[in-house]
Amino acid sequence: MNLILLNPNDLTSDGHVCITDPRRLKHLRDIHRSAPGDLLTVGVQGGAMGKAKIKELTAERAYFQLENLDELPPPPLPVHLALALPRPRMLARTLEHVTALGVKDITLLHTKRVEKSYWQSPELRPDKIHQHLVLGLEQARDTQLPSVTLSKGFRPFLEQQLPGLLSERRGLVAHPGMPNACPRGINEPTLLLVGPEGGFIAWEVEQLMLAGCEGMHLGPRILRVETAVTALLSRLF
Repeated sequence: MNLILLNPNDLTSDGHVCITDPRRLKHLRDIHRSAPGDLLTVGVQGGAMGKAKIKELTAERAYFQLENLDELPPPPLPVHLALALPRPRMLARTLEHVTALGVKDITLLHTKRVEKSYWQSPELRPDKIHQHLVLGLEQARDTQLPSVTLSKGFRPFLEQQLPGLLSERRGLVAHPGMPNACPRGINEPTLLLVGPEGGFIAWEVEQLMLAGCEGMHLGPRILRVETAVTALLSRLF
C-alpha cells in the first residue's frame, strides 16, 4: 500500500480523516509500522492526493490530520482493454496489475474458449471487483477507479459494443501467429483486445479484423494472460 486511498466516508466535517476498516488498519500497523506523528501519502477516491499526519492509531481506528491535497493522480493510459474473461484467480491478479498500470476502461468478454463456469465466480461480484481495483490503485498511487463492464456474449459485443469502441480508437488484437509485431510507444486512443488461454478461435479473429481491428503478436513465446497483458501495455504505451 503506497497510498492510503480514502473514500468520502473517511473524511470528517472538520478536515480530518478517520479510518476504521480492519484491512487498512492492519496494513498501517503491521506493514508500515506507523505511529502517531508519521506523515503518509493519502488520496481521495476520484480526487487529489496529498499528505496526512497520524494523530492517533489504535486497534479500532486511525485518525489523521490532513496536511494538503494538492497533487494530481498520474495520467491514465489511452486504452480500453477488452479482455476475454480469465480463470478466477488470474482475473484477480490481472485486475490489480492493469489498474496499477493506469488502465481506466475494462471490458470482460466471453469468447468460445472461456469456460462458462467462470461467469459464476464470486470474483465477479461488484464488491470483489472493487477490492481488486482498490489494491491496484494503492500500489500505483492513483485515485481514479477504472470502470469494468461485463460482456457475456461475443456476438452481442461484436454487433453492439465494438462499433462504438472503434469509432474513436485504434483496434489492436493480440493473437499468436499474426504477421505484425506489437507496436511500441503509441500515444493514440486504443482498443486492446486480448483472448483467453488458448487464444481467440479463427472465426473470432476474422470478425474482429472485418470490424476494422489490426492483428499483432508479442513474439514466438506463448504467455499466460496476466503476463501477456502486462507486456502488451508496457510495450504499447
